[in-house]
Amino acid sequence: QVQLVESGGGLVQPGKSLRLSCVTSRGITSIYTMGWYRQAPGKTRELVAYITSFGTTWYTDSVKGRFAISRDNAENMVYLLMNMLKAEDTAVYYCNKVPSYGYWGQGTQVTVSS
Repeated sequence: QVQLVESGGGLVQPGKSLRLSCVTSRGITSIYTMGWYRQAPGKTRELVAYITSFGTTWYTDSVKGRFAISRDNAENMVYLLMNMLKAEDTAVYYCNKVPSYGYWGQGTQVTVSS
């Protein structure tokens, strides 16, 4: 089973920033399109951003201009820099390939609140 371990979440005030990290199994980030997903309370999990093996990125409209996804293939890491956080960004965030594997890591909780 591929390793997917997310970290970096926390409680932050609106307008602040967080950087999420995901460590994966060796070689995964250089082969697959990797994404960050989130699931807010009472909602289905949604894809927030992804980065292809060529470095092409995509963002859902609600985070465009505020979030930035990146990868470090040498370290088997995927990152999500989240700026200008809003209350509606509150969710558990997960990394996975796109499309996702049939399993998920534990995720990391992001809570945006004053």
